[in-house]
Amino acid sequence: MKFFTLPTIIILCALLCVVLLIIILYNLKKHNLGDESMSENEVEKKDNALEKFFNKKCSGKKKCYINRELSWLKFNKRVLEEADDKENPLCERLTFLSIFQTNLDEFFMVRMGSLHDMTLLKKEIKENKTKMTPSEQFSACLSDIRDTLPVKEKIYYSLMQECSEQGVSLLHFEQLTANEKKYFKQYFAMEVEPLLSTIVVGRKQPFPFCNNKELYVVAELRKKSDKAKIGIIPCSFNLMERLIKVPNRDGAYILGEELILNFASKVFKKYEVRSKSIIRVTRNADIDADSIDDEELDYREHMAEVIRQRRKLCPIRLESTNTLSAIMTKWLCQQLDLPIEQIFVSSVPSDLSFVFKIQDMLRNKTELFYKRRVPQTPLDFIGVKRVAKEIEKKDCLISLPYESINPFLNLLRQSAVDPQVVSIKMTLYRLAKNSKVVEALVEAAENGKQVDVLVELKARFDEENNIGWSRRLEDAGCHVIYGIDNLKVHSKLCLITRKSKKGIEYITQIGTGNYNEKTARLYTDLQIITSNSEIGMEANQVFSALSFGEVVEETNHLMVAPKCLQNKVLALIDDEIEKARTGREAYIGLKLNSLTDKKIIDKLIEASNAGVKIDMVIRGICCLQSGIPGYTDNIRIISIVGRFLEHSRIYIFGKGAEEKMYISSADFMTRNTLRRVEVAAPIYDEKIKHRLNHFFNTMLIDNCKARVQCANGEYEKVVNEFPKTNSQELFYEEAYNNVESIKEEKENRNQEVSLWELAY
Repeated sequence: MKFFTLPTIIILCALLCVVLLIIILYNLKKHNLGDESMSENEVEKKDNALEKFFNKKCSGKKKCYINRELSWLKFNKRVLEEADDKENPLCERLTFLSIFQTNLDEFFMVRMGSLHDMTLLKKEIKENKTKMTPSEQFSACLSDIRDTLPVKEKIYYSLMQECSEQGVSLLHFEQLTANEKKYFKQYFAMEVEPLLSTIVVGRKQPFPFCNNKELYVVAELRKKSDKAKIGIIPCSFNLMERLIKVPNRDGAYILGEELILNFASKVFKKYEVRSKSIIRVTRNADIDADSIDDEELDYREHMAEVIRQRRKLCPIRLESTNTLSAIMTKWLCQQLDLPIEQIFVSSVPSDLSFVFKIQDMLRNKTELFYKRRVPQTPLDFIGVKRVAKEIEKKDCLISLPYESINPFLNLLRQSAVDPQVVSIKMTLYRLAKNSKVVEALVEAAENGKQVDVLVELKARFDEENNIGWSRRLEDAGCHVIYGIDNLKVHSKLCLITRKSKKGIEYITQIGTGNYNEKTARLYTDLQIITSNSEIGMEANQVFSALSFGEVVEETNHLMVAPKCLQNKVLALIDDEIEKARTGREAYIGLKLNSLTDKKIIDKLIEASNAGVKIDMVIRGICCLQSGIPGYTDNIRIISIVGRFLEHSRIYIFGKGAEEKMYISSADFMTRNTLRRVEVAAPIYDEKIKHRLNHFFNTMLIDNCKARVQCANGEYEKVVNEFPKTNSQELFYEEAYNNVESIKEEKENRNQEVSLWELAY
C-alpha cells in the first residue's frame, strides 16, 4: 500500500525547505545583522569593524608586492653601485658603467616601449600586483631614472679622473691649448668634414629619420631675415674614429662627436649657430613577432620583416648633452612626437661604448683588471676522454663559468662520429657568433645522423644571428623547426639517441643557460647530463610535441612549461606548507633571475605565513617584498651582482631525505611559466645535490657582492659574522683546487705503483 505518492513527497520536501529557509533568515537577522534590541549605532560599529578588518588584511598584503619595472630599476642601480665600488679594479668599473647604460637602453626599448603602447589602448590594463596603470608606471619610471642621472654623472667623472691618473685622458674641447685647437681645426677640415652628411630642415628638406641609439649633432641656425632653422649632422663612426688622439700629449683623446659639435659653425657656414647639442634617440623595440599578417612570407622571412619594422618604431626617449634651446626643444618634440618629459639632459656621453677602447689602452696594467681566470675541467670529467662512457656510469654536472663547457662540446663532437648515435635533437635560443655547437651539429648531419634543431627566431635582439644559423643548419641537411605559434621556446635541452646491443639509449643534457661559448665564460649556469632512460623518454616527448607545434601535457620527472611547471611548483610549495602545519621542518630555497608570477608569489606568502623558512637569491626583478609582519616574515631575499652574471636557476623544496631539487631554464615569471616552453630537470644524484646545496648556501653567506632586500624595499650590502666571502671568487678557487687535487691524487697513485714495481 502506497501512503505517499511522488507528487506528495515533492510537496512535503518543498514545505520543509521553506521552513528551514525561514529559520536561517531569522538567525542571520538576529545574530549577524542585529535583533530589535541592537541599536543602529551598534550595527554601524559592527559593520565598520568588519570593513576595517578586511581593509587591513588587504592593505597588509598589498605591501608584499613591488612593481616589476621599478624593481628592475633597483637592480640596475645595483649594477651602477658596482661601477662606484673602489674594491673593483678601475677597468672593470668602466665595464659596469657601460652595462648600466646598455641595460637602460634596452629597458627603454622594450619595457618603456611596451608601457607606452599600453597607454594608447582604450581599455586601461592595470598591473596585477600593485594595480598601477601603464601611465602611472611610465611616469614613475621616468621620475626614478631622472633621479639616478646625477649619480651616474658623478661616477662617470670620478672614473674619468682615475683613468687620467693612469695615463688615459678624455678631454673636452675647452681643455685644449690654442695650438691643439688650431691642429683640430685643420684636422676637421681635412679628415672629418668631407665625410659628413649635413641636413638643414626646411620646406624642401623634411626632418630625417633618426636611427635608434645613433648620435647626431643638432644646431639652431639663423639668418638675418629668416626664421630659425634646424641643422642636423649624423655622427657616423663607421667612417671615422670615435676617440681621436690629441697630438704631442701622451694618452690624451677627444670624442669625435665633440669635435663635430665644436666645428658645427664651419659646417653651416651660411648661418649663425645660436645653440647646439649632441642628441641620441631611443626607439621602441617592443614589436609583436606574431603581429605581421602575411601568409606569403615563410617564417624566417617573417622574422626578417619584424627586424626591419623594429628599426622604424616610434621614439621613446631623447638624450641631449646640452640643454636644448626652447626653439629646438619644441621643434624636436614635434618632429619626434615626444613629450618634454621624455627628454633627458646629461653632460655624460649617451653612448659609453668607447670605454672599452680605454680599457684596451690600459691592458698592460693588469692590476686595473680582475685576476685572470680560466674555466677549469669540470669535476665530473677530470681525466675523462670518452664523455658518453662517463655519463653512462653516473649523472654529471657542469658549473659554468668556473668549469669549462668543453666536455659538452666534446660530447657533441664525439656523437657526430659515433656509429651508435642515430640522432641529435636540440633547442637553440642564443648562439655565439662563431658557434662550435652548430659546427658539431653540421658534422653530425653530414655524417648521416638525424639532426633535429629548434631555432628560436624570436630571441629578442638575436633574431638576425639565429636566422643566419638556421640557414647554415638547413644547408647541412639538418631538420630545422622555428618554434610554436604564440610561444617562445626558451628551454636548454639536448637529446642524443643511441642504438646499441642493449637497445635504444638516451643521453640527455638540460641546462639553465644558452649553448653559447662566449657567455659560458661570463654567466653562471648549470648543466646536468644524464643517461637516465625515463628522463630521456620525457625529453623525447618534448621534442616530439615541438615537431607538431604542440606542448607536453603531462610529465613524471621533468617540469615542462607551459602546462607542467607552474602547477608542479605550486604543488611542491603546498607540500612544504603541509609539513610546517604538521610541525615538521619545512624549507624552500630558490635561485632565480626574476620573480614576477603572482600565483607563485601568493603561494610563497602563504608558505611564509604557515612557518616555512624561505631563502631566495634573486639577481634582478623581484616583485615580492620580504619582511612584512604577518605575511613575509619568514622570507629572506638577496641579490648578487658581481664579476659574472648570475644566470642559473635552482629550485629546492624540503631538507634532508625529503629534499627535492631541480635546475631549470625558467625564472618564476609569467612569461616563463605560462608563455614559453621551459624545462626543469630533477636532481637525483646525491653528490650533485650536495654540490648544488653548497653553491646555494655559500651564496647565502656572501658578504662581498650580495645585497639583502630590506623591509622598505631597498637593498643593502650584506653584513654577517662570516669571514669575507665572495661566492663567485670562492667557486673559481674550488674549481682550480679540484683539478689540482685530482692531479696530485693521480701522481701519488703513480708513485705507489712505481714503488710496488721496485719492491718486486
